[in-house]
Amino acid sequence: MTKISNSMQIVENARSAPLRRARVLALESFELALDVVDPFKLVKSKVFMDGSFLHVNGHLDDLRCFKNVYVIGGGKAGAPMVSAVEEILSDRITAGIVNVPYGNKVATHFVELNEASHPLPDEGGIKGTLRMSELAEQAGKDDLVICLLSGGGSSLLPLPRSDISLDSKRQITNGLLKCGATIKEINAVRKHLSAFKGGWLARKCYPATVLTLILSDVVGDALDSIASGPTVPDPTTFFDAHKVLEKYGLWENAPVSIRNLLFDGEKGAIEETPKKGDEAFERVSNIILGNNRCASIAICEYLKSKSLNTVLLTSALEGEAKHVGIVLSSIAKEVLESGNPVSKPAAIIAGGETTVTVGGEGLGGRNQELALSVALRIRGSHAITFSSFSTDGVDGPTNAAGAIVDGETIQQAEKLGIDPETYLARNDSNTFFSKIGGLIITGNTGTNVNDISLLIIS
Repeated sequence: MTKISNSMQIVENARSAPLRRARVLALESFELALDVVDPFKLVKSKVFMDGSFLHVNGHLDDLRCFKNVYVIGGGKAGAPMVSAVEEILSDRITAGIVNVPYGNKVATHFVELNEASHPLPDEGGIKGTLRMSELAEQAGKDDLVICLLSGGGSSLLPLPRSDISLDSKRQITNGLLKCGATIKEINAVRKHLSAFKGGWLARKCYPATVLTLILSDVVGDALDSIASGPTVPDPTTFFDAHKVLEKYGLWENAPVSIRNLLFDGEKGAIEETPKKGDEAFERVSNIILGNNRCASIAICEYLKSKSLNTVLLTSALEGEAKHVGIVLSSIAKEVLESGNPVSKPAAIIAGGETTVTVGGEGLGGRNQELALSVALRIRGSHAITFSSFSTDGVDGPTNAAGAIVDGETIQQAEKLGIDPETYLARNDSNTFFSKIGGLIITGNTGTNVNDISLLIIS
């Protein structure tokens, strides 16, 4: 079970017994959530063999019908998912390769784990994805391809289309990650620059049977957005991808090869991504094993057992982090003043994923920026604690998963001569929390189901 490595420091940083208790409950909740969406446990609990039959959430495949079983895929949860699948299928697996982030490689017997870069793609990712493509294309109608997908799969499964270079893909991806675009918008572009995502993997596998097992990191669990939907029909178009780049001011400086590709696609000079009704999807099953809602519900039940009145506000939270912070802090104040929408002692859980439009030169992440925004608006309250963390343990380009604040956080900062508004304005939340305390550190968790934010009102 993944632990928060600096729990003791976080708790001791609180200035009163009620605030310390709230921090303990928040940290215990986050650790419980990570255990609930542990990829190895999820696969083992929902995938099993009964004789020759492979069962997955009510889906059934008789392995006697297949000559070969191939395992491919990519994502932050790739290593534990492969370990579980190998335990279940053992030597029934013919061959396989799955791309995982650097530092995630573990010992395997039948499926190779290939290390690659995230969030920007690299040559290691291309190498592994090419080998997956080869396996997919050699699979025949009597073969089964098991595809394991999880958060981070879009970056870990790069195979540029046409003459687009890796550097061009990295440039446009970096721009999209910083501009405030939603994951759906980012993936609309990624899919149209890829020869693997956006349904192309299904096309490569056809006529083989494809079973895709998914750990969702996308708000609303849109299948076409998780890892950019390698085995799912793509509802977006070249025109949509073009508009995303224009919307965020990235079009004019986009590499020429990318603009030419999108222009050609819009004119019909090159083929669109596979759409609904394409025969490539006739033998494809996509099954979600775990998501943010699973983790958020588990937190609700846990805090209810600790005598808190709990509300799962949403598992589809989106929006600019600093603006979402205004909304969440307003809800906490309403609970204090009126007991609406729940009476205190209360816990309000909001799962999802906010975004940050980077305009400053600071170091931060969406959860840390969200926490700083809330801290500014609950200043002086002795009854509100707020925390937010990324379930993969990585919040932006930092070593923190998120941050925790209460009504005394801003006062602590000002006593140290730190102006929180300045840090928020320059997107420098990580530096802020490094100075005053409050960072949540887990290290790599091996899973990814978006973020979870938690208000505790005493």
